[in-house]
Amino acid sequence: MRWTYTPLPADEVGAIGRQAGVDPVLAELLLRNGLQGEAAKEFLQPALAGLRDPFLLPNLEAAATRLRQAIARREAVTVLGDYDVDGVSSTALLVSVLRRFGLQPHFVVPRRSEDGYGLSRSAIDRALEAGRPALFIALDCGTNSVEEVAYLAGQGIDVLVIDHHRSKGLPLSGGLLVNPHTGPESEAETDDQRNLCTVGLVFKLAHGLLKQLRAEDHPVAFSLRLSHDLDLVALGIIADLVPLRGENRILARHGLRMLQETSRPGLRALMEVAGVRRGQPIMPVDISFRLGPRINASGRLADAALSVELLLSEDPQFCADTARQLDQFNRERQDIERQITEDAERQIEEQFADHHGIVLFSDNWHPGVVGIVAGRVTRKYNRPCVVLGNEGDLAKGSGRSVDGINLVEVLTACREHLTSWGGHPMAVGVALAKQELEVFRRRFAEAVRLHAGGDITEAKLTLAAWISPERIREVFMEALDALNPFGQGNPEPVFGVGGVVLRQRPEVFKEQHFRFVVEDGTGRRLHGVAWKLADRLPPVGVPLDLAVKLGWNHYNGRRLLQMELIDWRRAEVDVV
Repeated sequence: MRWTYTPLPADEVGAIGRQAGVDPVLAELLLRNGLQGEAAKEFLQPALAGLRDPFLLPNLEAAATRLRQAIARREAVTVLGDYDVDGVSSTALLVSVLRRFGLQPHFVVPRRSEDGYGLSRSAIDRALEAGRPALFIALDCGTNSVEEVAYLAGQGIDVLVIDHHRSKGLPLSGGLLVNPHTGPESEAETDDQRNLCTVGLVFKLAHGLLKQLRAEDHPVAFSLRLSHDLDLVALGIIADLVPLRGENRILARHGLRMLQETSRPGLRALMEVAGVRRGQPIMPVDISFRLGPRINASGRLADAALSVELLLSEDPQFCADTARQLDQFNRERQDIERQITEDAERQIEEQFADHHGIVLFSDNWHPGVVGIVAGRVTRKYNRPCVVLGNEGDLAKGSGRSVDGINLVEVLTACREHLTSWGGHPMAVGVALAKQELEVFRRRFAEAVRLHAGGDITEAKLTLAAWISPERIREVFMEALDALNPFGQGNPEPVFGVGGVVLRQRPEVFKEQHFRFVVEDGTGRRLHGVAWKLADRLPPVGVPLDLAVKLGWNHYNGRRLLQMELIDWRRAEVDVV
């Protein structure tokens, strides 16, 4: 792994430090994020008042008006949301809001094995079994479902699509589309609003609806506090890997705090089985690796409507039982994923080790878990990977990318070989006929090579700053917390700590990981952990450079400052 660090101009760092009132290291991190002046202050203090007028989003005012009419007329409404965390949280949020205004919307989530992805005819027909609604709302899908929307409109049903996936063909007609990436040029196209995922768009729609209803003196509109629903919003934003900048940052930061003290029985039950302790600070990693996978598990192996029901339920016993069921689904998913990951890595080592972009497939792989496998092998081999499972005549699955490689642009160069595809620069869904597999594999590898402009196989570790062990104290951690939440578009900083010496051998645990202790210049002990690095134990008594992330370890009611070791090397001089 090659370490990189680019020093920044000291005068610019100093100016930001003075303007924002922060120490030099924090100022350096802000400057690396492209934040100066008022932008830096707003980033450090992301207030809900900083959310922009929802009606700046294309078609949102018309969509809010249509919802307002549905409420006034007590119309039948059907909501169909995608089966991932963004779709599930979007569905739960919209259904919850409409229920508070007296509607009883029927909701459906596509069944992966039966309906396929998104707004398919199969999912629509199943949704209509409950009766023909006056209004059909598609969430986190539908932008490219021209024929399906026309099918609904042909039955006299009004269609509202709330989605953030990019259009790949004809513009949607016959329905009302709220999508910041489509329609005429607007402020949303040049603002961070374009990075909103679907649950963020649903929140903006609910905000617009409240504005309209409060203008009419609707009594419920004045009693409803949308900030209480930010726990659902944080789930979708963080799980969907959208940039945590601008409005996403505001919504996620306040949503994580709301999630920490959530009163939803379903979320509380899910947190309990996932080992997320209520009342302790909840970090993005808790959603990415604990809550999110369990919400996703029902959609991968069963019916994601179960997760929506969990988030909406007020029945503690149902919530406890359902949370345990989702936890069991997740364990089954982990077992399947572990076997597929081993098979995928074997394929790479034996056949595709020299490919810039990797496409993997097996008839034996479950298409519901290949996205997770794609993420694992992408990180391990530092190359974009598409992992495909068996779905009849199709190879279907997901792709993940590395920094600097836009998968949407890569797949655009291969689109003639795909039956369907879509997603974001870092994560995509893909389906293709099996006979197209070999030519797609070649085209994908070549498109990645051209996009990268060089060799990307060597993993790079970018350091945000060099710090001394003496600086790693509680006051510095409190300052660092102002940059949370970390994630896409706001990466968690990796710090270089130079010239430290281990006085005792690291302690290996579970055969894969190890704990270690270093001392600063005053003799103060600093504790650290290294995940899956037990095969690379650092030597004792030798000056080392450490690349670490900093956080808190909560255990038995105590909070311990902890370094997470990312990499180590023998010390270089003059690094701090």
